[in-house]
Amino acid sequence: MSETLIAALFVFVLASFAGFEVINKVPPTLHTPLMSGANAISGIAVLGALIIAGDKDWNVTVILGLIAIVFATINVVGGFLVTDRMLQMFKKKETV
Repeated sequence: MSETLIAALFVFVLASFAGFEVINKVPPTLHTPLMSGANAISGIAVLGALIIAGDKDWNVTVILGLIAIVFATINVVGGFLVTDRMLQMFKKKETV
């Protein structure tokens, strides 16, 4: 395996562990408001993964890019749904 691939996998694994630890330390009361801010970060991840997955040749980086697109898109859509649900709770209910 090439040194570039090993370095990329090393960074990927470290980022996965760091992300898991950071998310795990957030209290549940703060998790929902932070979700809307995390959507912007996931949007950037989607764009980066699209650039990586745009190669014509199929290799490990393209496959990892496609996986990143799927997971980041799920995160963005889920974050928007949760944020919308949270905002609906603060709307005044109409009385008839």
